Amino acid sequence: MPARKASPGSVRRAFQPWNDPAAKPLVSFRNVVKRFGNVTAVDDLSLSLYPREFFALLGPSGCGKTTLMRMLAGFETPDAGEILLDGVDITKVPPHRRPINMMFQSYALFPHLSVADNVAYGLRREGLPKPEITRRVEEMLALVKLDGLGKRRPDQLSGGQRQRVALARSLAKRPKLLLLDEPMAALDRKLREATQFELMDLQSELGLTFMVVTHDQDEAMTMADRMAVMSHGKLVQIGPPDVIYEAPATRYVAEFVGDINIIEGRVASVAGDLVTVESATAGTVELDEEAPSLKPGEAIFVGLRPEKITLSHDEPGQGVNKVAGEIWDIGYLGDFTMVQVMVGGEGGQLLKVALANRTRRIARPFAWEDKVWLSWDVEAGLVLPP
Repeated sequence: MPARKASPGSVRRAFQPWNDPAAKPLVSFRNVVKRFGNVTAVDDLSLSLYPREFFALLGPSGCGKTTLMRMLAGFETPDAGEILLDGVDITKVPPHRRPINMMFQSYALFPHLSVADNVAYGLRREGLPKPEITRRVEEMLALVKLDGLGKRRPDQLSGGQRQRVALARSLAKRPKLLLLDEPMAALDRKLREATQFELMDLQSELGLTFMVVTHDQDEAMTMADRMAVMSHGKLVQIGPPDVIYEAPATRYVAEFVGDINIIEGRVASVAGDLVTVESATAGTVELDEEAPSLKPGEAIFVGLRPEKITLSHDEPGQGVNKVAGEIWDIGYLGDFTMVQVMVGGEGGQLLKVALANRTRRIARPFAWEDKVWLSWDVEAGLVLPP
């Protein structure tokens, strides 16, 4: 019986070259600095990307992520530091001589050229023979599922199809690295979600390295093997999406990536991995977290994701954190319902609770002004630095 072929998902789970000391990065930023006048867009930044990695840069507008990508593409020059590709310094190499392609947010298609001519543009500039250009254009259009549309103009295509043309054009020259600047920004939500998985499958099939810049956390977490959260030109945290979400290094990362409740309190006691916190709004909160540096009386913040909280009309039993409250707001979002509950009485704090809508009917629905109980396990909360 032939051996079963590994699925793309299992291959991706096993892909962790950043944890291998012997792995050689494809791209290395070394102490890179970029200033625009008095503004430091990228501040002494060092980062490595590995072959076949799907890497995402995530952050708010103005954090430096696009500037970093443009320096890698060659459209901006660092004021200090160096950028290496396969161990070779490319800091002063012009864009057209780098084996890197960039797919722009606007797609930048030529409106007067057909789909096939748009895809062939870079190949003709390189002077490839006509049969090779034709073969490669057909290959790229088949790859992005646009067979038979080569004669159309961009204005005869949907937004998703135009995005695929731009992608095919970027891939036609077979770059070592593909840069994507907000690639889904022009697509509607449903098409954006479908395209994310198509892009992941395409990257895995081609074996290329992708670097995507986005401010959309869901997009980054869906597609990336690793992601980096940026702020003011610096990398705040780098890691796989699940680590960034479940173990954020700072309050900034915790609040930027996903919804989170922040409970302010003081450490009451530390016994092994059990940290007890006293909060004015949530009462006594217990955390199962290794935090040897915490001392009684120290002010801390407790992070608690909305989906990790249970909402009930009746008081829960022992063994969990619990606090009474009153429902202030309910937002039905289809796959889940977001409920905001006021805890701590008058002038207290609103805590968000995410309820999965597993059934079409709820036997005992929650309503505005209901008196309810919130509860969560000791493993659910995490300590965030003040």
